Amino acid sequence: MNVHVSYKISKTADLERLINQQIEKLGRYLRVFRPELVHLKGVVEEVSAGVVVALNLRLPSGQMAAQESSANATAAIKAAFDAVTEQLKKHKQLLRNQHKWPRRRGSEGAVVGTVPFEQTIAAVKAETVSAGDIATYVDVNLPRLKLFIQREIEFEERDGQIVAGQIAVDDVLGEAIADALGEHNDKPERMKVEPWLYRLAKQAIARLTADGGGERHIAEESTMPDLAAGTPEELAARHELIGLVETTLREAGRREREAFILYTIEGFTLDEIADITNRNVEEVRASIRKAREHLQRALPIKDPLKEKLVEYAERA
Repeated sequence: MNVHVSYKISKTADLERLINQQIEKLGRYLRVFRPELVHLKGVVEEVSAGVVVALNLRLPSGQMAAQESSANATAAIKAAFDAVTEQLKKHKQLLRNQHKWPRRRGSEGAVVGTVPFEQTIAAVKAETVSAGDIATYVDVNLPRLKLFIQREIEFEERDGQIVAGQIAVDDVLGEAIADALGEHNDKPERMKVEPWLYRLAKQAIARLTADGGGERHIAEESTMPDLAAGTPEELAARHELIGLVETTLREAGRREREAFILYTIEGFTLDEIADITNRNVEEVRASIRKAREHLQRALPIKDPLKEKLVEYAERA
């Protein structure tokens, strides 16, 4: 993919890192297109009311554009990329169905259809996940995956489903990776390796819980990714708030808590959460909204992190 982003704002390492993360997430939906035919242009501009982000995505089969504004750069960037991603998903669905439409009639009067997009020269055939893909993902994202597993275990402990220390993070991680590398599971497309591993991790927790979890281990310390502040005091406060959020969401329902955390904390899209939880997108969206409404009612404390989670959940 050819990318060009212009900054009409003070460019920081955090801002650039956020842009790169959003580009990487968008790229998961672009792997069906030949990279040299994909062009993304963006502008991040500071205005009197806050920050405006404009994006233009040009594909061999069409063009998507979005412009979003917010009081802060993070919200504006995520909103713009979310808008383009939604347009892209609808565009891909249109391409998948387009070949079924009758276009013209041949010399004998028979209806002639078009060729499916996946068979055109602009498309790249999706490859399934390989052992190398799994190893590469784990090498790069191991801390994030372990943190997710840790939070899931802690939630199960607070919910009374397992005894504290009954299941270890490394045990769950080992089970999930073994399942991924095994031959008994159908491999998904390469672009879906991350939600697939998260789904396998959740299945491993359920399996180990049913089996009794083996030897007990002392739970590891965990901190919030990306949302974490710099000092130990701030880290502790944020970790405590996330625990409070999860405890509050327990009353909203397990599915609601699960969808909310995967969307706001882990950063998965609605489609990816549907893959992880084996539900449809509308069910996931409804769960996130129910969790957000419950959180606002049941946890009235004022905290920037809580407000950020609630604000982000409104986009679901």
